[in-house]
Amino acid sequence: MGQVRHGSATTTHAVRAAIQRSQASLAQLSKELGINPKTVAKWRKRATVEDQKTGPRATRSTVLSEEEEAMIVAFRRHTLNRPGFTGE
Repeated sequence: MGQVRHGSATTTHAVRAAIQRSQASLAQLSKELGINPKTVAKWRKRATVEDQKTGPRATRSTVLSEEEEAMIVAFRRHTLNRPGFTGE
């Protein structure tokens, strides 16, 4: 079974490992592999050939403040266990 890559990936684990082992220049490797020199530089700096997570490190609401979100969570917890409350 082959490696699953995301849509924007230009390299595989094998190519990334080859980049990390190679002594060739960035320009030479990028030309050989048909990828951007910045991609070669990125994989040379990394200790692993695995993709890193993207996006925000901590999720947060873009609409509510932390206080507003806390109030809503407290209200939902309070009303969740009330007998006969349907939430409508």
